[in-house]
Amino acid sequence: MKDAFYELDLLSRQLNHAHRMAVQAELNASGLREVGHPMLVSILQSAEEGCQCQAQRELADLLHVSPAAVANSLKCLERDGYIHREPWQDDARRNRVLLTEKGLQAVEGCRDVFRRVNARMLDGFSPEECAQLARFRRRMVDNLLDPKSKE
Repeated sequence: MKDAFYELDLLSRQLNHAHRMAVQAELNASGLREVGHPMLVSILQSAEEGCQCQAQRELADLLHVSPAAVANSLKCLERDGYIHREPWQDDARRNRVLLTEKGLQAVEGCRDVFRRVNARMLDGFSPEECAQLARFRRRMVDNLLDPKSKE
């Protein structure tokens, strides 16, 4: 059983690394090298479509990264013309993060990249196998996030 846990951990790390490398290669090939954190721009797009997750702290929580990491990413995205910031109407101490037209185009490019990489990753899997894989992965996430789970 110990070997199975080691193998699962290793496979998880390899999959994560291979996925990140494939996404970055596709971003580079699509002229989106400078986007940096494609999930961030996709979340910003969702925020503009109605989800209230446009504050820096909320973005950090959604991405499971530190507010400082989000701040650095936002600084680069703003410098490169993908986003702009403006004060919240109700609280001038907080900034809303909004996509520019260039940012909106980048979101579509990023989503296309994610679709292509995921299609490659799941090539040869039946719809049933994809559904089963999704259920297994959801269970793993739930197991890790459940504070009552045994360690």
